[in-house]
Amino acid sequence: MSGRVEGKVAFITGAARGQGRAHAVRLAQEGADIIAVDVCKQIDTVPIPMSTPEDLDQTVELVKAQGQRIIAAQIDVRDYDALKAVVDDGVTQLGRLDIAIANAGLAADGAPIKDLDAKLWRDSIDVNLTGVFHTAKVSIPHIIEGGRGGSIVLTSSVGGLKAHPHVGNYVSAKHGVVGLMRTLAVELAEHSIRVNSIHPTQVSTPMLLNDMTYRMFRPDLENPTQEDMAPISQMMNALPVPWVEAEDIANAALFLSSDEARYITGVTLPVDAGAMIK
Repeated sequence: MSGRVEGKVAFITGAARGQGRAHAVRLAQEGADIIAVDVCKQIDTVPIPMSTPEDLDQTVELVKAQGQRIIAAQIDVRDYDALKAVVDDGVTQLGRLDIAIANAGLAADGAPIKDLDAKLWRDSIDVNLTGVFHTAKVSIPHIIEGGRGGSIVLTSSVGGLKAHPHVGNYVSAKHGVVGLMRTLAVELAEHSIRVNSIHPTQVSTPMLLNDMTYRMFRPDLENPTQEDMAPISQMMNALPVPWVEAEDIANAALFLSSDEARYITGVTLPVDAGAMIK
């Protein structure tokens, strides 16, 4: 089957690399034009390198290689007015909006709640939850105006369905995404707009595969590597894999965005290699 989102327009945040790029390319392969944004700069509380303008440029080229149009901008999802301006302009140029995928998120440092720095908490909530709210809010009027229904997909995490210690800032934000998703699903059902959340386990992207995460998983080693981390990561999944690929998450987002999922709304969909059953 091909052309599963043929003729539609999708707005994707965090699109410069990782899961966001995979979403953009996968939907383009199936016929969608793309509005793509990413912050493309470093946030000072984030301990790993973030996306760059060059990363976003590469996403643009990959989408164009699928024969689809793309409008891309360097925008922080915490900036509601800038985000709205880009989406409004994108809809003017591309003619419609059918799909929104709120993917942008931070790999946050953490600590036990009693020791957690207030700015770490604030940045995690502002990007991982408020940024999702902003993404939905700027998208909804355009999808309603189209009168064709649509799909909104919110990226949460396994950490949005169960707790992990020492990353309460991240876990709280990702749990909040579930509440937002369920509220939107109820509010938008009358417009035939479906809203669901995706809950990945570890995903093979720069947000996971970095020195900070290696040390988090292997504090017993002085200079742990990806290979050192893999067996510990695999223990979190039921299936015998340490992580999944960004394309696995993109396939789920494509399904939820397509007419194949036309009666699926309000669902928390794990793509987790069985992490939730462990």
